[in-house]
Amino acid sequence: MSDERELLSRTAELAADFLDTLDKRPVWPLASMEELRHILGGSLPDEPTDPARVIEELAQDVEPGITAIPGGRYFGFVTGGTLPAALAADWLTSAWDQNAFLAVSSPAAAVIEEVAGEWLKELLGVPAQASFAFVTGCQMAHVTCLATARHAVLERAGWDVARDGLWSAPRIRVVAGAMRHVTIDRALRLLGLGTGSLVEVAADEHGRMRADALAEVLAELKGPVIVCAQAGEVNTGAFDPLPEIADLAQAGGSWLHIDCAFGIWAAASPTLRHLVAGHERADSWAFDAHKWLNVPYDCGVAMCAHPVPHRTAMTMQAAYLKSKETGRDGSDWGPDSSRRSRGVTVYAALRSLGRRGVADLVDQCCARAQEFAAQISKLPGCTILNDVEINQVLFRFADDETTNTVLSHVQASGEAWMGSTTWDGRAAIRVSVSNWRTTEADIERTVAAFERALAAVAS
Repeated sequence: MSDERELLSRTAELAADFLDTLDKRPVWPLASMEELRHILGGSLPDEPTDPARVIEELAQDVEPGITAIPGGRYFGFVTGGTLPAALAADWLTSAWDQNAFLAVSSPAAAVIEEVAGEWLKELLGVPAQASFAFVTGCQMAHVTCLATARHAVLERAGWDVARDGLWSAPRIRVVAGAMRHVTIDRALRLLGLGTGSLVEVAADEHGRMRADALAEVLAELKGPVIVCAQAGEVNTGAFDPLPEIADLAQAGGSWLHIDCAFGIWAAASPTLRHLVAGHERADSWAFDAHKWLNVPYDCGVAMCAHPVPHRTAMTMQAAYLKSKETGRDGSDWGPDSSRRSRGVTVYAALRSLGRRGVADLVDQCCARAQEFAAQISKLPGCTILNDVEINQVLFRFADDETTNTVLSHVQASGEAWMGSTTWDGRAAIRVSVSNWRTTEADIERTVAAFERALAAVAS
């Protein structure tokens, strides 16, 4: 045990040493994939290796290939960092090694998830009666919610999908905006509904679903319908008109699902919660905690306003799984069986921040996004393409070639990293400010990197 304690203490030192480098290290890795394969690969060793040596060499060999995702100048993919309490809780989660699928396997994990789920509903304005599941991310949250929706709308149509499957079932139409996230499409493929079930609704210039276009679409549809709205378009951060969409879905008896992967966290901010007004009227919500709550990967959340179809769609039964434990079984609400206790990091993050701390985190990120937009817009040929309402900034330079070349220069510099996208058929750059570490100085350094890149391109 003394060797194990020494190993874990040394591992903590290595982790802390890495975090200490975040402000100085290049954001993008220095090593290529081929170089990493050469360092890490080769044949499987025949003989055991001392664990201390494994960890020392692992830390050393992986170092050149690490992306500084936890740092304040990583702006890609709406990715948060990791709060100190959440990181420490994640280490404990691994050490405790609890299987969170049944209350009998870990009463502590079950209760932590009960509390964390209730706290999330309270913080985010989701109705108190809603059920929830901790899943890998928003992709599986969509699968969970839309599986529940599939069960519910077919039950209303007199069809038992759990027993009879989809063969000969009434056709479900899934109505979603033209700028929906790709995870909606993949969820439909995984659930056997297929992308052919999609009915696309026109979006405005910021990616918001148009309520008038939705009304026209729903007026033409018969049978089971699921409407997928969006709170936070992935490029612009724009929110669909949720009150109008909720009115239309309710009038037609449709299930309303909201993809709010990161946008739902605006509900935690008194200054921003107007953006999600009406979201409490949805039937289901899918979002991530490993984005704006800044907990480690992987942690998504599925919530449903109707616990009965949610549980019916997800639960599993077997004689050996029955117990006298009177707790909440996670396997009744999500697609996982054996899994880590994802609720621990959520609990730690929420308890360490409190209601005010979460609001401050969200507001701080949005303030940094506003600062970035204000500063980058002063550079020659730069155009901001979105209303910077939350943490997303979408911009481009004079033409596609300049936009792409400047971005490549910034990425290669290691000073900051953000991704490219296409908007209105032209190249654009997308900055997502979601990290608790991002400071005003990080914004200034990133804008300065763009300024240098523009000068290099011009020369």
